[in-house]
Amino acid sequence: MDILDRVSVALGERSYSVVIASTYSALVEELRRVLEFQRVIVVSDDHVAPLYLPEVRQRLIESGFEVSSVVLPAGEENKTLAVWQTVLDEILAAGAQRRIPILALGGGVVGDIAGFAAATALRGLPLVQLPTTLLAMVDASIGGKTGVNHESGKNLVGAYHQPKLVYAALDTLSTLDMADYRAGLGEVVKAAIIGDARLFSTLEESAPDLVARDSGLLAEVVARCVKIKVDVVEADELDFGWRAVLNAGHTVAHALERATGFGHLRHGEAVAWGLVAEARWAVRKKICPEPDLP
Repeated sequence: MDILDRVSVALGERSYSVVIASTYSALVEELRRVLEFQRVIVVSDDHVAPLYLPEVRQRLIESGFEVSSVVLPAGEENKTLAVWQTVLDEILAAGAQRRIPILALGGGVVGDIAGFAAATALRGLPLVQLPTTLLAMVDASIGGKTGVNHESGKNLVGAYHQPKLVYAALDTLSTLDMADYRAGLGEVVKAAIIGDARLFSTLEESAPDLVARDSGLLAEVVARCVKIKVDVVEADELDFGWRAVLNAGHTVAHALERATGFGHLRHGEAVAWGLVAEARWAVRKKICPEPDLP
């Protein structure tokens, strides 16, 4: 069986599953569980599209789906209102209708922009997240936050729009460059810090294997991170209280990203620096005991 794990996100009528699989072999079956239409619009970027859009498109077409696609420029520096507007224009030009879903194929930037376009086009289109980066799999694709950056700061324009499905094919991580993969580990460490001491111990003990992308360990770590995020989202979907715990490291991270110019510092790298800085601040303020600080 290609599916390795399935995590349910219980949000009433907005509930959905996060499916962790090896490949896209079970994608069509999962889509048919949640979609009404046999027509989809896939949004990707010019880095991911050459790698995975042909396979996804072929699987869909062979199963009777009609497929349109929109490809945006890759990179955090393109997470802007202007690019969102372009994506929105292309979605509408492709003949979007109220129940035609948007499939976001890519990392966190694609998920955020495609999700925001889905939230706003025709007052809301169904959304499916197909994350292809470690950071997107364990964090960005889950929870319904979508949006773009603004000159005043990161993620200041957006909307909550829960997906109908998140489908993470772990094999896509094999083509992720090492810098992006390691950046994703910043969000993995954050998840362990806020919600799973045992996972943190696993990360300490198995760091070389995780960096080497051991498939069994990676599947376990992604699933545990997903469950941490899901527990928080279920408790505070719209970020009125407890969900703020997911922002560990992000106060400093967002400042670093803005100060260096969006796209120069990877988000996961900024989060890692933010976790260190915030932990040191907490020790100085005697909010937490002296940890093993790097």
